[in-house]
Amino acid sequence: MRNGALILGEQGGYIEQPDFSPGSEYMPFSSQLSFFGIGIPYWYYISGNGVIEEQIPSKQKMQEQLNDYLDERLNECDFSLFEKQGFIIDFGQADIKTAINSGSISADVKQDLSISKGDASWRGTGHSVSVNSQLGKFYDLAKKIYLNNKENMFLENYGVDILRLYAPVDGSEIGCSPKIWSVDDVRRDLINALEVNVPAMKLKGNYYSSADKYFVSDIGESVDVNVNFMYSAEWPMKMQVWPSEDGMLMAEPIGLQEGLGMLGFCYTPYHFVYDFAYPVLIQLYSGNEMFQFPVVVSIDKNNPRKALDVEGLPDVVPELCEKKNTQMSVYTYNTNLEPVEADVKFKCFDTVCRIGKTEKSGDDAVLVADFPQCVNGFILASADGYKTKKYQISSVESGVANIVLDREYELDLEIHKAGVNLSGDYAVVTFSKDSDVQTIAYPEQKKIKLTEGQYEIKVYVYSDSKINLQGSTSQKCVDVPKTGVFGMFGMTEEKCFDLVVPDQIISFAVSGGGTQNYYVTESELDGAEKLIINADSFGKPAKVEDLQVNYNNVETRGLDVIFE
Repeated sequence: MRNGALILGEQGGYIEQPDFSPGSEYMPFSSQLSFFGIGIPYWYYISGNGVIEEQIPSKQKMQEQLNDYLDERLNECDFSLFEKQGFIIDFGQADIKTAINSGSISADVKQDLSISKGDASWRGTGHSVSVNSQLGKFYDLAKKIYLNNKENMFLENYGVDILRLYAPVDGSEIGCSPKIWSVDDVRRDLINALEVNVPAMKLKGNYYSSADKYFVSDIGESVDVNVNFMYSAEWPMKMQVWPSEDGMLMAEPIGLQEGLGMLGFCYTPYHFVYDFAYPVLIQLYSGNEMFQFPVVVSIDKNNPRKALDVEGLPDVVPELCEKKNTQMSVYTYNTNLEPVEADVKFKCFDTVCRIGKTEKSGDDAVLVADFPQCVNGFILASADGYKTKKYQISSVESGVANIVLDREYELDLEIHKAGVNLSGDYAVVTFSKDSDVQTIAYPEQKKIKLTEGQYEIKVYVYSDSKINLQGSTSQKCVDVPKTGVFGMFGMTEEKCFDLVVPDQIISFAVSGGGTQNYYVTESELDGAEKLIINADSFGKPAKVEDLQVNYNNVETRGLDVIFE
């Protein structure tokens, strides 16, 4: 009976486990958590096809499984030693009923048993036994922890905090440089954070000497047994983040709009949305006894999952990439129409599917493969040394895509003002080609990647300034409905209020720059290592009126573009 109780505790209240259900690429959690070779059924998880599942055994179910376990063990009893001594032993079918109590497990066995030897015989119809065990106490507490989390989501709330502390979610930074994160690096940071923070969690009680209040959760009673929360980097984890492309998160700077560029102000805002799910194993133990059960903690679109009140529907999220049924032919070339082998992906809305790679065959580099069906999707073709090309196409019917890749050249970048390299100043440079815009914050960034084509190059050079923008007060008047019965008939009255603009000091202001339309040829790129852009100097603005003049000069003055 003790062995049966041990198995129940190790396997989340199960001896005979529920049918195994595997995970999927979309949701990597199977119906069991593997822990040192033991499969422990999840009490809460999301199946491979998106169905929310609960597997909480009732105490009655645990008792029934313990009954069956003991029945099998009784049939394995070996009486051969007694039979060799002349005893004749006969026994009938056993009827076993166990009761899992708070501090003990009792078993009542009804079974005909007769023993005889010679003229002596004995007959019994049953017996009872009880052993000390905290299995019932552990189960009751485990269920209370689970139900409390189901209502209050304390595990999910900690998960949201971990997400926001260790991954880019919302925020902004002052500066003119784009912010870039690798999705793999973000995933690694979150895994490390979970390994450190999950074990720090406690329940209000007396089983620990001290703990940070932040990590202590109150489930409505003082816990007097050891409770351990576990997470391992070896366990499956789901992390999806939007918007992302090619495994990168990118936030573009804002600051060249009217009224911002002339003040020399740039900032980089970002907002990313995550689906984040991971297992937590909860262990209760005292002495040599233990009860453990796993749950999946689920963060949905940056928020804790909703409390479980209905079963999820299968295939909640369409697995677009698994439904490839339209054959397409993709050819990739360089600008000289020479074949270039390229990796091919297909993007439909925010879903990107890997399709394959074009391979050289004669004078072509071609890929014939099945694509998901999508109206106005994009084929993404990428190759080393070339700029990734987006080719719009509808894949509802079979078709052919001929994609020309532009060779990409990385050059050193220097910005001059009046023929002299910047010293103490900084510049914001934009390279616009079709719908593609690159923004460089110089001298923080000194590299640029260009392809052949027509560019609009715009340079803003900023210098230190101490221009004081005087504050002002003006009056604003609006018509509002009259109070009382007159307002019901559409009558209005004028209300006025003061608009106060405080004094401001502009610490950076436009002192040079210009705009140039320039066609960059591949011959220029092929033989160059450096790009030098020389901008005019307008002089440091001394007053507010000079700001607007310098800002307008950026639009009207030209630039010298030199490849070396």
